[in-house]
Amino acid sequence: MIPQGAKLADLALAAGVSTATVSRVLNGKPGVAESTRQTVLGAIEALGYNVEDQTGGSDEGFIAVMVPELGNPGFAAFAAELSLQLSASGRHMILCTAGPGATSEVAYLDALLGVEIAGILSVSGTLADKLVAHDHYQRLIAAGVPAVFINAHDPAIDGSFFSTSDAESVAMSLAHLRQFGHEKIGLAVGQQRYQPAQRKIDAFLAQGMSRGSIVSTIFSVEGGQSAAARLLDAGHTAIVCGSDLMALGVIREAHARGLDVPGDVSVVGYDDSAVMAFTSPGLTTVRQPVAALCQAAVGALLSAIRGLPTDPTEMFFHPDLIIRQSTGPHHGS
Repeated sequence: MIPQGAKLADLALAAGVSTATVSRVLNGKPGVAESTRQTVLGAIEALGYNVEDQTGGSDEGFIAVMVPELGNPGFAAFAAELSLQLSASGRHMILCTAGPGATSEVAYLDALLGVEIAGILSVSGTLADKLVAHDHYQRLIAAGVPAVFINAHDPAIDGSFFSTSDAESVAMSLAHLRQFGHEKIGLAVGQQRYQPAQRKIDAFLAQGMSRGSIVSTIFSVEGGQSAAARLLDAGHTAIVCGSDLMALGVIREAHARGLDVPGDVSVVGYDDSAVMAFTSPGLTTVRQPVAALCQAAVGALLSAIRGLPTDPTEMFFHPDLIIRQSTGPHHGS
């Protein structure tokens, strides 16, 4: 008989499968071939394994946190906050960075199927990319791994969804600039394939702005500088950006042209990354409620791990406009 206190690894070795597969069989979860299930059950019987002591392992397994990259301080802030909150809940985190264009996200998710993962938290992942199929998340969830998504939504996926309201962020940015007398306002965002960029574009147009005032590049300093060149050439006096890094690129382009910020052009960022209060000028930007989003996401994931049903309704969180020195009155031509 297997010694008392033996681990899943003993069963996995006896059955010739991974510990994750053993866990799914013990917990009655889907995603395991019937022949494999029978092999594991046979090993359980042969070794006299105490199933009652091992099922419902809600406190076992790592939580995988998926972020696009850490070079963008907005994503780093989410990773840091999720780490704090998971640690406070007694859970251990594996951080996965998908890389440019989410090149390794699918590979990460496939690898996670082979280890003891209790759940996954995805921030702005491929679920927010309309050019990428989402079957890799379907496979993970079908295998019994609950998933929660921040700033990405797909109604076909069985998960929980928490997002900052892009519509509110654009509306409050435009209202702020209009109060300063700006009428020719541009929008600099990333590629339209990404859900947050498309949502900001839709919100911008819904506010009565022109499609010709939108430039879609990439979410980086270089992307912001490229967008600013086009928008400034077209006579825009204020630019709303899809990220703080893009806003820094806009300011760089303005300064390269000998323009003053905010005297000649006003700039609004998005994220309120930690260092944005110390740029020159201090950046007016939209702050995502990172702590509140992460708290809701972690709570939903831990509930799902305990077997409670998930609510697929996307929940939107209110952003805040943080006013600093990069926006000011329009003085006219």
